[in-house]
Amino acid sequence: MLAPETSAYREAMARLGAAVNIVTTGTLDNPVGFTASAVCSVTDTPPTLLVCLNRSSRARTAFYEGGALCVNVLASSQQNLSNHFASPNSMAERFAAGHWQTLATGAPVLQEAVATFDCLINQIVEVGTHSVIFGVVQGILCHSSAEGLVYFNRRYHALPYHQD
Repeated sequence: MLAPETSAYREAMARLGAAVNIVTTGTLDNPVGFTASAVCSVTDTPPTLLVCLNRSSRARTAFYEGGALCVNVLASSQQNLSNHFASPNSMAERFAAGHWQTLATGAPVLQEAVATFDCLINQIVEVGTHSVIFGVVQGILCHSSAEGLVYFNRRYHALPYHQD
């Protein structure tokens, strides 16, 4: 069986909905960040997640130089912030939006995020066009009543918050 063409693979992957995140490293004085939907849990013992970053990204070097990684899960009201961090804006321009603080690792944390996973980078593996960054969670923040933001079929969608 032949491998699928890249275009067919991308079209099918567009049907795989994913949370929208701003992933950061560095410090408040020298922040680096990008928008990512390729984030997932690896294990809960120890709590570990992974982030995929395109190898051609200008943010990539900073993740190799620093030991911190912070995943900021965006709320439905933060679509503009997602686009802002995905644009060619400078890092200073990107971080001028939102309110930022730090937790255990010193990486920038978006105060308005639905959830934040503050991690230490454990390992980076190169796979094809991407770097897969593994982070062990050191701290978590949650805003329990915010609606989520997902990306599906090349569009943003809001996920309503339902309290059980």
